[in-house]
Amino acid sequence: MSIYEELGGDDFVAAAVEKFYTKLKTDPVVGGFFDGADLARLETHQRMFLTAALGGPDAYEGRDMRAAHAHLEITDADFDVFLDHLADTLAERGAAREKIDEVREALAPLRVEIVTAAGEGGDEWGSEDPSGGSG
Repeated sequence: MSIYEELGGDDFVAAAVEKFYTKLKTDPVVGGFFDGADLARLETHQRMFLTAALGGPDAYEGRDMRAAHAHLEITDADFDVFLDHLADTLAERGAAREKIDEVREALAPLRVEIVTAAGEGGDEWGSEDPSGGSG
């Protein structure tokens, strides 16, 4: 049985993505990434992506991770915030720690595709650096 099925399939993923984006949008480090974004489209892509990443039906039709995130100058710290919010969301939705660890492990290789900026802050999008620099 896949992680996707064990966690509850479509209903679980849909509820988790909605909660996850609420966390991301209000986060002081990464919230700026979502200013002016088409959140409905992003959430749809995230549901498809997360479904496929968890071993569910692969209907993901978005760009590859590198192309989708290249313009954002995401740092390792930003990526960690993303993973932490996802883990917290899965826990709040009732996922066992073991399953959350499996999800984190499954997504960890994406770091090399998504992280494109050096340093701990990022650029003006999601940076804790008041100068807006990338570290």
